[in-house]
Amino acid sequence: MSDTSVAKGAREKRRGPISRVSLYFRQVVDELRKVVWPTWSELWTYFAVVVVFILAIMLFTGVLDGILDRLVMWVFA
Repeated sequence: MSDTSVAKGAREKRRGPISRVSLYFRQVVDELRKVVWPTWSELWTYFAVVVVFILAIMLFTGVLDGILDRLVMWVFA
């Protein structure tokens, strides 16, 4: 026969909906305290890197679109 006392001890205590929401927000706050937030200098550096990367992708996509547009017009015209 199996021992049900181990299963009962391993099972989490039942909580009401308000208690569960409260626990969730307490855990979120605890996790946010562990975050290493960037300095303003690091934040601006990250921002600049992202903007430059997006502009490079836009340029690449625009050039590729122009080349394919001319190729399709040449083939079908």
